[in-house]
Amino acid sequence: MIDIKLIRENKDIVKENIKKKFQDEKLVLVDEVFDEDIEYRKVKTEADNLRKERNTLSDSIGLLVREGKKEEIEGIKNKVSDINNKILELEKKEEELFKSIEIKMMTIPNIIDDSVPLGKDDTENVEVELFGEKTKYDFEIPYHTDILEKVDGIDIDSALRTSGNGFYYLTGDVARLHSAILTYARDFMINKGFTYCIPPFMIRSDVVTGVMSFKEMNNMMYKIEGEDLYLIGTSEHSMIGRYKDQIIDESKLPILLTSYSPCFRKEVGAHGIEERGIYRVHQFEKQEMVVLCKPEDSMKWFNNLWNYTVEFFRNLNVPVRTLECCSGDLADLKVKSCDVEAWSPRQEKYFEVGSCSTLGDAQARRLKIRVNGKDDKYFAHTLNNTVVAPPRMLIAFVENNLNKDGSINIPEVLWPYMGGTKTINVKK
Repeated sequence: MIDIKLIRENKDIVKENIKKKFQDEKLVLVDEVFDEDIEYRKVKTEADNLRKERNTLSDSIGLLVREGKKEEIEGIKNKVSDINNKILELEKKEEELFKSIEIKMMTIPNIIDDSVPLGKDDTENVEVELFGEKTKYDFEIPYHTDILEKVDGIDIDSALRTSGNGFYYLTGDVARLHSAILTYARDFMINKGFTYCIPPFMIRSDVVTGVMSFKEMNNMMYKIEGEDLYLIGTSEHSMIGRYKDQIIDESKLPILLTSYSPCFRKEVGAHGIEERGIYRVHQFEKQEMVVLCKPEDSMKWFNNLWNYTVEFFRNLNVPVRTLECCSGDLADLKVKSCDVEAWSPRQEKYFEVGSCSTLGDAQARRLKIRVNGKDDKYFAHTLNNTVVAPPRMLIAFVENNLNKDGSINIPEVLWPYMGGTKTINVKK
């Protein structure tokens, strides 16, 4: 959510930003907020003035009582009653205007960074850099579920019976590999200076609307029936929500956190959930990184975060590339975003395994996360990035560490987490 002062003082900047995001249908909201804000402040001022007048009149009643001026007292009481009625009308109008402005302000997209490439959708995202040579084989690479089934590591048929599409059982060495990758990711981030956290896996609606747009919320989140609770789609939501309504001392910045959680997503959209395999699922686990920092440090941390993900995947022998998200592909709260994509030798293309974003002060403004600075209070900047999100990451892992006989090599960094196992051998 942007600062309303920007609409008051230079709404053309806000409109130009909306055009850059190809959301022209939202242009009218800027003018509506501008006009409603003027009316809101006018109503609020009128109500404040009436309260002062009421207080002055109420104070005078005591003096008139002592002087025995009963008729004047009744006249003032009637006037105070009229003022109270008028104040109630104004307060109702003030509340209506405030809610209308708030809803529209939460729909108007955040101001994107000048470095963001312009484009309508993800087809116009821009490749930035490649890391590692693309893995090539002299044999045909099976589909990832066939690879995992051959080592007796996955059971989707049983999950279909128990839970339906978008679920899976991981078993044996593959289940252990899944846990090993997450544990290595935890230690990898701790060694980068991040504090490890396990957050609540459910959050209230005021936290949800504080960290994401309404569109994302409806497409992603599972709501707990009969309660004001949602299953998290990523631990970032819980982690940022932790600081809701808090004032942080500037000396404590930056706050560097890495969090583990299961994640739950509806996966509503054109792609649906009907894809075979474990690329797009309703339930998965993830290691995340979250940063709260000073505004002037947010771009430095943005670059640090995506570099950590690149380093992590290269340690697992997975070639990756970074992809700059264009303006039309950015979620409304994001200032700038970069995807890390892993190489799939079977498909001979890259696919997303992580996303790094800086949201400026948008989340902090919604959740009232302020910093007590040297001169004044200000809103913190928030950033998030995926360290690793199995099981999608397993697809890239098994394809890039596969042997001709169907066995899977374990990179050296994972040996301590796999009890010294260096290869997952074929069982079927």
